[in-house]
Amino acid sequence: MAGRSRSADALASHLRSLGGEIETGHHVESLAELDARAVLLDVTPRQFLALAGDRLTGRYRRALERYRYGAGVVKLDYALSGPVPWRAPECARAATVHLGGTLEEIAAAEAEVGRGRHPERPYVLVAQQSLFDPTRAPEGKHTLWAYAHVPNGSTEDVTGRVEAQLERFAPGFRDVVLERSVLGPAALEARNPNYVGGDINGGSADLRQLFARPVLSRVPYRTPIDGVYLCSSSTPPGGGVHGMCGYHAARAALRRSR
Repeated sequence: MAGRSRSADALASHLRSLGGEIETGHHVESLAELDARAVLLDVTPRQFLALAGDRLTGRYRRALERYRYGAGVVKLDYALSGPVPWRAPECARAATVHLGGTLEEIAAAEAEVGRGRHPERPYVLVAQQSLFDPTRAPEGKHTLWAYAHVPNGSTEDVTGRVEAQLERFAPGFRDVVLERSVLGPAALEARNPNYVGGDINGGSADLRQLFARPVLSRVPYRTPIDGVYLCSSSTPPGGGVHGMCGYHAARAALRRSR
């Protein structure tokens, strides 16, 4: 936990040194609760519509209502008795490993999800930070998390398929598993309402929504409500480009406030 929190602690400390305040544990129901010159919302269109109420109208509102969400994920967290017995030694030196076999296998698995199906051999993303951060696990033990795409809102248990992929590339993986926790799309959305149907990407990232994210606009971070901006992965450049949505939204707010 210490390793994961250091960056956030440093950012919070810097904000406080500038006179900023941080309040957590308060669920905001409406924009009316927020009194500030600039409001940056790290939410997807669905939550923004709920927060704004009838302050959003016309074409912008209709565009948000049409916004499409993408594949969900199933996330598995593991406590391990030792390191993963990877067949390829290079994998034991990587914090993140992408499991999928050949390019054709990966494309086929993702296409299956796009058609609303569950692939037998899913594309699995694996993170094993405890190899490099000893605060993640007791001495000699390790942690690992993995996730795989599933159709949005899926309720199917794909634990066996994910672990079969891990076992395929790391024979004996199941032998080092001490405990596992499985979170499907519904559980992920319950923890974070932005994960609509288990979509951790902030919306489908097809060709259209790479540019019209969440609407087609020269400054997509700015909303029709004066001083209110979107800064989530539902804005360009989208999920996976960590921090850049917020950076560009902040730049847009600063330009407007000058």
